[in-house]
Amino acid sequence: VGWGIWGLVPSPGWGGARREGPHPGLEGTGGTGRGVVPTPWIPGVSSPPPGRTERRTEGFWEEVGACSLTPVCDSGDSALTPPFPHRAGGFYTAQVWPGLRLISLNMNFCSQANFWLLINATDPAGQLQWLMGVLADAERDGEKVHIIGHIPPAHCLQSPAPHPELPSHNAHHADRFEGTIAAQFFGHTHLDEFELFYDEETLSRPVSIAFVAPSVTTYINLNPGAPRAPAAWYRVYEVAGSYPGSSHAVLDHETFILNLTEANAAPPGTAPRWRRLYGAREAYGLPAAFPADWDRLVRRMQDDEPLFQLFWFHLHKGHPPREPCGGPCKAALLCALRSGRAADPALCRPLRPTLPFPRIQELWQQRRLC
Repeated sequence: VGWGIWGLVPSPGWGGARREGPHPGLEGTGGTGRGVVPTPWIPGVSSPPPGRTERRTEGFWEEVGACSLTPVCDSGDSALTPPFPHRAGGFYTAQVWPGLRLISLNMNFCSQANFWLLINATDPAGQLQWLMGVLADAERDGEKVHIIGHIPPAHCLQSPAPHPELPSHNAHHADRFEGTIAAQFFGHTHLDEFELFYDEETLSRPVSIAFVAPSVTTYINLNPGAPRAPAAWYRVYEVAGSYPGSSHAVLDHETFILNLTEANAAPPGTAPRWRRLYGAREAYGLPAAFPADWDRLVRRMQDDEPLFQLFWFHLHKGHPPREPCGGPCKAALLCALRSGRAADPALCRPLRPTLPFPRIQELWQQRRLC
C-alpha cells in the first residue's frame, strides 16, 4: 500500500469555545487507519472559514499539522507529509511521488450546513481560483493529479447565480483538465457510490469519476433492525504505479468489512476480523475501471435488475433497507450516479426517466443520510 487517505470534518457551526486537547477525530481516525495498515496517511480536512473564529481554526490546524508528523498519521516518510500553506483555508497540495500530485479541497466551503455561504458564496478563501492554478501548473509540468475531499460535489449547496457553485466548477475542471485529473476521492455520505462527470459540450462522454467510499464509522439507521449487524468498512484502491508515463488511474478497488456486533462479542484482546466483501471489477463485470466503464455500468443496471440489486446491496454496506428500491427509487439513484454536476436534468435524459426531474431530485434528497 503506497499511501492512505483519511478525512476529518469539524462541526460546520463553529460555535462555542476552542476545544482543549487533541481533536478526537485526529486520534480515532488516524489510529483506525494505522491499525489496518502501517502506511503514510494524508488528511482531507474541512476547516472553518477564514475570518470566523480564527483562534479555534488556528488551534485545529496545529493539531492536524502535528498529526501529519507523527506515526499515527505518517510512517515517517517526510516526502508524504503535506505542507499546510493555506492554514486559514483548509486546502493544500502535495507531491505524493514523482509525477503524481495530490490536491485536498476544503469541502466545508460548499456544505449545506455552512450558513456563512448564505452571506457570500463567492469562492470562499479563493479556493477555486487556487485549484485552477494548481491544475494548470500540473498540466504544464506533466503531472497527474488525485483530488480528495470530504463532501462529494453533487452533495454541495447549490448557490444561486451569480455566485459560482462548486459542483459546476468541479465539472468544468474535470472536463478542462481531463488529461491531468487521474482520480477523485470523496466520502461524507457513509454509502458506497460514485459520481460521473461528462464533457461540457455534449454531456455524453464520461471524462472523470468521483469515487465515494463507504465509512469506517457506523451511522444511525444505516443498518436497521436485528439481526442486521452494524459494520465498519475500508477500501483499497489499485492504482497504476509510479513509473514514467504512468496514468496513475484507478484500476480497481476492493472493499473490506468488519462486523462490529461480532467484534464486540469476542473475548478481550481478540483481533478484529476484517473480511473482503467485494472487488469492483469482479462484482460488476467491468473490463476496466475508467469513467466509461462506470458509465456503461449505470446503463446496464437500468435493464439488468439483479445487477442493480447487487449494487443496492453494496451501497448500504451489505445491509440494505427492508423497503426494496423500486422504480422511482431506482430512477433517482441511477440519475444521481450520473450527476457529478448536480441539478442538471440533461444528465438524466439518456436514462429515459419516467418521472419529472424535480420528483427525481426530491427522491434523491430523501435517500441521503447526510
